[in-house]
Amino acid sequence: MIAAMLFANASIYWHFPIMLILVSVVYSATRYDEWDLILHHAIRGGIYIVVFMGTVFLVLWFLSSILPLIMR
Repeated sequence: MIAAMLFANASIYWHFPIMLILVSVVYSATRYDEWDLILHHAIRGGIYIVVFMGTVFLVLWFLSSILPLIMR
């Protein structure tokens, strides 16, 4: 039962890796003409996006889960 609930709730995140790759490659392709530069900067851009979104997730998770426990 719990596994089914987690599986159903996580389905909204399945598109994240595809969108991450597409956004990184398209953004890099608008700046560079050579494939090696496009791929290099797409990987860098993807890492930046993951780190930024991970940081935002951790801050929001802390504010919603941990902070209410501390403030009791």
